[in-house]
Amino acid sequence: MKAKEMMDKDFVHVSKNDTIEAVSIKMEESKRFTAPVLDDDMKLVGWITSFNITKGLREGKKLISEVMDPVENILVIKENEAAKNTVIEISKHKLISVPIINDENQVIGVCRSVDVVDSMSSLYDIKVVKIYEAMQKELRGVTWEELMEASAKISTRTTGVKITAEEYEKNIQNSTFGEAIWATGGLEKFFAGLISVGEIVIARKVGRARR
Repeated sequence: MKAKEMMDKDFVHVSKNDTIEAVSIKMEESKRFTAPVLDDDMKLVGWITSFNITKGLREGKKLISEVMDPVENILVIKENEAAKNTVIEISKHKLISVPIINDENQVIGVCRSVDVVDSMSSLYDIKVVKIYEAMQKELRGVTWEELMEASAKISTRTTGVKITAEEYEKNIQNSTFGEAIWATGGLEKFFAGLISVGEIVIARKVGRARR
């Protein structure tokens, strides 16, 4: 996934020549706390926040150009940047949103923290069976039955509760990635389990080849 796939394309933007009062109304109506300040070519010239607006109104300022953050202080993300890097930057700098730019340095969207949450939530809704299907494609030569047998073995070893391959397959048909993470005690343990499954099926495959 890339940054442009996670951004808000229908974003609010303003001009440096807009009045602070007009922008305050625009941001209130659109329920936005931040907005890029763009020129006529959609290039970034500044950044405005609700804090800037409040401060400007209190100090009697008139134009956005008087209160906006300068462009050199603004973090921007390229549209083809990996989505994970966008998430890291937003988290590291504790930002509400960041502008997404194309190769011409035009702002084509804004990635908000709420967009990040939505994207992560959608990942949690992926069915576990889809993850196993992708895993089988990567482990060439391994059958679905072998994968389920290895998974049942790892599950039994981890939980102490015996489960058959058929029962395990039925469970993953209905469970989501998010549910699996909670059930296994966290993301690291979930993927550690997948690695263990892979190790078992590969070891069995190698063992058969040596016979």
